Amino acid sequence: MWPNNREELLTLQNQLGTVCSEPWDPEGPVRLIGGCFVCYPKKHPGRGAAGDRYWAAAACTQDNRIAALEVMCGETVATYEPGLLALREGALLESVVRRLPEMPEVLLINATGRDHPRKAGLALHLGFNLSLPTIGVTRNPLQAEGDWPVDLSGAAAPLKIGGETVGYWLRVRKGFQPLAVHAAWRTSPETALRIMRGLTQRWRTPEPLRQARRAAREARAQEMRWTRDD
Repeated sequence: MWPNNREELLTLQNQLGTVCSEPWDPEGPVRLIGGCFVCYPKKHPGRGAAGDRYWAAAACTQDNRIAALEVMCGETVATYEPGLLALREGALLESVVRRLPEMPEVLLINATGRDHPRKAGLALHLGFNLSLPTIGVTRNPLQAEGDWPVDLSGAAAPLKIGGETVGYWLRVRKGFQPLAVHAAWRTSPETALRIMRGLTQRWRTPEPLRQARRAAREARAQEMRWTRDD
């Protein structure tokens, strides 16, 4: 399900970018919300090469409390290239999410979705492979453009590519840079924004993604301590 080389991924992204998936727009509260995150050594040379050590985690939260958490580590199989992140992180993130005892209703990913040269960023691709609605959450857009919203908590402003809205800037906390919220697999920009607004009340990073990031970084720190002790 994950391409092995650049040419295969480009072909698949072009196909996924044209797929009209069934929209996911829950009317009531969402019970289980997931997040997944991968990190690398702190002192990382260059932009990322095949064979780099990684630590990945997936978390599920219910009412902003941890319901499940899984962590794994290994070595990457591909270098980093903008727009081709799926080659480097797709398979490993799918693996750690599938370890969860129960699949979430929606998954948050530190990657873009429709904000992509072929409208199929990793957040969308991972959702397709997992058959889960997904939302991308990043610090900056990839290609989309839009002015920041006013400096008020909860304020939003559209992110567009050629006049098409593919996500939103969301001002989580006053005085802080907004987050880029991306439509991905089965989620519209408006649905992604609504879900995110309900998850970012205390922390700037939504809780499922924050917990996955924390677990991945703690696993990295623990392994580094073991290495120093050896």
